[in-house]
Amino acid sequence: MKATQEIQSQLELSFETTALPLRRGTRRDRRLARARWWFEQMHAVVDRALEWSAPPPPRPEQTTLSLARVR
Repeated sequence: MKATQEIQSQLELSFETTALPLRRGTRRDRRLARARWWFEQMHAVVDRALEWSAPPPPRPEQTTLSLARVR
């Protein structure tokens, strides 16, 4: 009976103490958080982008025709 009481008290103590540092999340959670941050950054860049206007049409180009000489 005494051994059972010691085991129970040991188990209770081990649950109350945190010997290991707490992890911030699973690998998947960390990857999702990084992806979320990245897309937020890209959305912010797009939101701050300047509106570009279309360039004016090019000027007409004058060309010459090279015709064969007629004799």
